[in-house]
Amino acid sequence: MPTYDYECDACGHEFELFQSINDAHKRKCPECKKLKLRRLFGTGAAVVFKGSGFYETDYRSESYKKGAEKEKKSNEKASGDAKKSDKKDSKSKPKKTE
Repeated sequence: MPTYDYECDACGHEFELFQSINDAHKRKCPECKKLKLRRLFGTGAAVVFKGSGFYETDYRSESYKKGAEKEKKSNEKASGDAKKSDKKDSKSKPKKTE
């Protein structure tokens, strides 16, 4: 259940109200008792994780983790082969001097 912000146009009273999405908007101000209450636009009812320790990869499926591990290994192997061939090429070519 989300928390909604309300403000009274008559007296300026602001407060938060914890209510169901299906509940009707409140109209009567709890302070001045006038029917000038309006619900404010909020940031929404999204879940927000604050602090360290929350990563998007924490809750991945096992099949995703296995596929990512295989891809990582194949990329490491390919980059290792490329480095070896670069070293061989640089040793076999004589340097030109002008």
